[in-house]
Amino acid sequence: MSLQYLQEAVASGDTEKLIRYVRLHLGDGNEEQGRREIDKAWIEALKQLLQLPPTDREFIHETLATKDAATLAHLFFHLHFYFVKQSGEWIHDGTL
Repeated sequence: MSLQYLQEAVASGDTEKLIRYVRLHLGDGNEEQGRREIDKAWIEALKQLLQLPPTDREFIHETLATKDAATLAHLFFHLHFYFVKQSGEWIHDGTL
């Protein structure tokens, strides 16, 4: 899938094409594996929150308020890979 293909999907509001790209990319060409990769990150993040630890919410709110959307998107992908790696089922090298 080309960058142009993805940009056209954004322009037309075709979110199915976008999520399919993400699933294929994260699943190394296997859409179902990609779905599981996405789920792993959510599960690992949720496990942390269920322990009810104190968190630096001020840092989170400040980051969201002061950083641009592209930087936050990059952070999102790094966090995704961080939590997938924490799952112990790591199929990627983690580089962006």
